[in-house]
Amino acid sequence: MKSKWLLCAMVLTASLVACKPKDDTTDSSTSQTTETPETKPTETKPAETTPTVTAAEVLKGYTQEKALSEKPIRSFKEEPDRILKDNTDYVAKIETTQGDIVMDLFEEDTPASVNSFVFLALNHYYDGIKFHRVIDGFVVQGGDPNTLQEDRNTWGQGGPGYQFGLEVRSNLNFDEKGILGMARAQDPNSNGSQFYITLAPATSLNGQYTVFGKVLSGLDVLDKIKKYEAPAEGEPDSMKTVSIYTKSK
Repeated sequence: MKSKWLLCAMVLTASLVACKPKDDTTDSSTSQTTETPETKPTETKPAETTPTVTAAEVLKGYTQEKALSEKPIRSFKEEPDRILKDNTDYVAKIETTQGDIVMDLFEEDTPASVNSFVFLALNHYYDGIKFHRVIDGFVVQGGDPNTLQEDRNTWGQGGPGYQFGLEVRSNLNFDEKGILGMARAQDPNSNGSQFYITLAPATSLNGQYTVFGKVLSGLDVLDKIKKYEAPAEGEPDSMKTVSIYTKSK
């Protein structure tokens, strides 16, 4: 089932539907894509792509959390109970086909989003999942288990089997490259497993989507991920695995 694309600025400013030609024969309610800005994306400055710290350096003093399952689990009946530990700092390392990205997770400001992301990562949910939407100067988006299937028309519509609501905070915005946000469908309570990382400031997304982390290492890796929007031809980059690390505050 292909997604129906609507005019983002005039019709559904809070939806996750990009500005694409409208297809009247399909339904967009399950498609999870960040709203593409109408203006030309800000070009990334070369200095921003230069790595200033390695993943190993960022992770010094952190301990990797033990997985909750041995093999990937990608279907759940309900939102997980809280598994985050008090007075604990959480970071995530995404091993991609282009290199490693380490992200600080905002467990205090957006606990529901971080709890879900940590829970899924510890269940190997993200292992092998492809980045199904990568727009130059905008976002790298992934987290859909449908990308493990051959039918590319379903890419962007999958989730973990549960949904939860927005956690918009006035102090957290998409004001720079490397901001981690939750993707959702038209319903503001449709957050699930899909997420995106900004490739440039994307202030048009402020107040509409949850910010739940920020890249600490690997901004240069983001730039290497293949530009791709399903169901385009070719093989997109993917996540090999997502690991969770913690340390006491």
